[in-house]
Amino acid sequence: MPAADVRRRAARVCRRICAHPKSSCYAVRTFADGTNEVIAVRKIVVLGSTGSIGVQTLDVARRHPDKLRVVALAVNSSVDELLRQARAFGVRALAVGNASLAEDARFDGMRKAAGDGMVGAFDEAVSKCAGNNGTSAPSSPELTTVGFGPEAVAALARLAEADVVVNALVGEAGLRASYETLRAGKVLALANKESLVVGGDLIMPLAAQVDEARRAAGKAPAHGPAGALMPIDSEHGAIYQCLIGESEREVSRLWVTASGGPFRGCTRAELTNITPAQALAHPTWNMGAKITIDSSTLMNKGLEVIEAHHLFAMPYEKISVVVHPQSAIHSMVEFSDGSVKAHLGTTDMRIPIQYALSYPQRWDAPVEPLDFTKLGSLDFAAPDENTFRCLALARHAGRTGGTLPCVMNAANEVAVAAFLAEGCSYLGIAETVEAVMDAHERAGVQAVESLEQLEDIDKWAREEARRVIGER
Repeated sequence: MPAADVRRRAARVCRRICAHPKSSCYAVRTFADGTNEVIAVRKIVVLGSTGSIGVQTLDVARRHPDKLRVVALAVNSSVDELLRQARAFGVRALAVGNASLAEDARFDGMRKAAGDGMVGAFDEAVSKCAGNNGTSAPSSPELTTVGFGPEAVAALARLAEADVVVNALVGEAGLRASYETLRAGKVLALANKESLVVGGDLIMPLAAQVDEARRAAGKAPAHGPAGALMPIDSEHGAIYQCLIGESEREVSRLWVTASGGPFRGCTRAELTNITPAQALAHPTWNMGAKITIDSSTLMNKGLEVIEAHHLFAMPYEKISVVVHPQSAIHSMVEFSDGSVKAHLGTTDMRIPIQYALSYPQRWDAPVEPLDFTKLGSLDFAAPDENTFRCLALARHAGRTGGTLPCVMNAANEVAVAAFLAEGCSYLGIAETVEAVMDAHERAGVQAVESLEQLEDIDKWAREEARRVIGER
């Protein structure tokens, strides 16, 4: 059928079923063989829109305006950039995690709300501006709704018209947003590692429920996972793709690759006087400050091991880390017959971001493809867990389970922040995490029961980490 006829038919369907028929609710994709396919436009919420993942997510949306529409944005405190993004994409629903900015003059003229009460206001405000396709600035700033505080950020996940929530929040703060996203039945595109590290025992059962609902409603693809939880991560995105079409019973090992960071091959003595500037100089990836430090200490890889355990229901003894400096292979899956599937690609986070948003389809590449003629060699080595203690600590936390990963994560966040502020040594990061974990184990690790319990444990661990750092 010609593309014009496909568009007319899709438009008739849109007018019949869509609450906002003037909005761009569908796109027509034309393949090389001349056939056409109608694609529903996916309406996305971006939490953490001014961070590294958030900015790259918006770049993907900018490249595919016929397939993605940004309907809400949230930041912690980067107000100027948030407002620039809102104008660029025509977004009417905003949230700022820092509640102290509620009286900021830059928000004058916008409708302000907070907490759960903002959701209805969001729906009303967005409905009034239906028709904006994300390519022009809002013509009526007074229709924009902005909420303040962590509750306002989490409330965006429940926005009625949203299809997908991209959780790119940093740290433990992203856990509640992930929980609210899945509880609302939305697709969770997850870049926030702590959601699974801290709350995997709560998040994964919710994701399974959303998967079942998607299958029952005919929203899941005919083959492969139902897609309720899509990892935005080069390693887990790689494993996710390698497992499609395979039996989990035939998987013998997951190989999570690590670049080794800027200090690969260094001894503990050589790491004594490392500065924040040195640790932030990652050799292959462009990431935010916290995750870059975690990459250098191998804590990031430890968090990914715990994530892989939850995402793929894989026991820890079947998850291995291998150092691969070129970062061309993003991860591998080994099967019972000795075969290994490896996922390779350019070191650009827009690739896994786009796949998480396009699944089960594949859209045109957002970057230049990997040129194998220029790649050269592929090197592999075992990680040095004696020098980089954080990986071993994360493995221990994961195997122990319960509330210990929450404690480990909170202590690490505090220690990394202190290191970046030059209030803690580089080696002191792992020492602080280990001390706080030991204290929690002496007091007794608990089974995970609720978000409120995890929030209390997180608060205790942060206070304990600050005490440990202050005494060094």
